[in-house]
Amino acid sequence: MNRSVSALFVFLQYLLPKRQVSRLFFVLTRIRWTWFKNVFIRVFCRLYPVSMDEALKSNINEYSCFNEFFTRELKPGVRRLDGPAQRVVCPVDGTICQLGRIDGDRLLQAKNRPYRLAALLADPKLAAVFNDGSFATIYLAPFNYHRVHMPVAGRLLSMRYVPGQLFSVNEATVKRIDQLFARNERIVCEFETAAGRMAQVMVGAMNVGSMATVWAGDVTPRTNRTVECWQYSEQNLRYQRGSEIGRFNMGSTVIVLFAPGSITLNPQLEAGQAIELGQTLGECSVTTGTEII
Repeated sequence: MNRSVSALFVFLQYLLPKRQVSRLFFVLTRIRWTWFKNVFIRVFCRLYPVSMDEALKSNINEYSCFNEFFTRELKPGVRRLDGPAQRVVCPVDGTICQLGRIDGDRLLQAKNRPYRLAALLADPKLAAVFNDGSFATIYLAPFNYHRVHMPVAGRLLSMRYVPGQLFSVNEATVKRIDQLFARNERIVCEFETAAGRMAQVMVGAMNVGSMATVWAGDVTPRTNRTVECWQYSEQNLRYQRGSEIGRFNMGSTVIVLFAPGSITLNPQLEAGQAIELGQTLGECSVTTGTEII
């Protein structure tokens, strides 16, 4: 996408009724008419390089609607999720937007476009936990696998819904709209792990019909668009490394945050690099005494 086309694409997003368009996609992707969903899936597979050989259901006729196809399950064993307990795995398939150290409370969206943790998390107290920590931002293209997994074993502490815009999160928009991830609708999931605190932020976007977690089901769309927070620390919800914790019903972005000193990111990773669920994101040190599941 050249510069002028990219600029026009971003400009048009300010004019489009993004929430209404996303609601329309929510409906269309759940239509169960056989002829409709099969045509929808076939056209999609021609437009994008979908790896159906990795899917548990490789025949499109086995899916009841487009959304079931889009959030398709992988065959067991196609991603490596084992290894030493200290290994931190990538939680999704996608492309690395940015990763590295959080500079105080600032992390990088794109070159020369920093934003603040407190704005992203909508909670200054939680944001302070990750000051000077590490982060990785991964964009999920439409053809990617769209389930979100645990990078390291941990216990769920809280989930926060933050309302916002639904701008696209592709490269053109990320480079041109300041504070994009802190503007868009998002879900913040906070965990306690053996190496310290970790958060995974699921960022909504245009055409993302809904975002879901395994413990709450569909979190979006919501009729009440105010900040909401749910506490889970007393429920002892524990997830192993590699366990599924959520999914995007259409594509978007995941931001993983680690507390300072808890992880050393894989030095072989860099922005713009394709990455898959299960690849080594880094290595953590067991420092808190919390049992790794």
